[in-house]
Amino acid sequence: MPIRRLPPGAEYDPNRVLDAIIAKLRLKNDAALSRVLEVAPPVISKIRHSALPIGATILLRMHEVSDYSIRELRALMVKPDGAPA
Repeated sequence: MPIRRLPPGAEYDPNRVLDAIIAKLRLKNDAALSRVLEVAPPVISKIRHSALPIGATILLRMHEVSDYSIRELRALMVKPDGAPA
């Protein structure tokens, strides 16, 4: 299976996907998100600080709870070229 690479000029930004799910589910903060995703709060913190990538298991859980498609979630993980920081 080939490794997927980011488009030229794009940048991995896990905060976009976490913030989108928090907004869609109308959650208060990362602690509430961790409860909904059924992961420990430090996992969300590590993802947010790019210390831990969003793996397949948590990606599937994000899909299940948010009703975002996997494609939408993957698109949210990438900050397009020229997007504000």
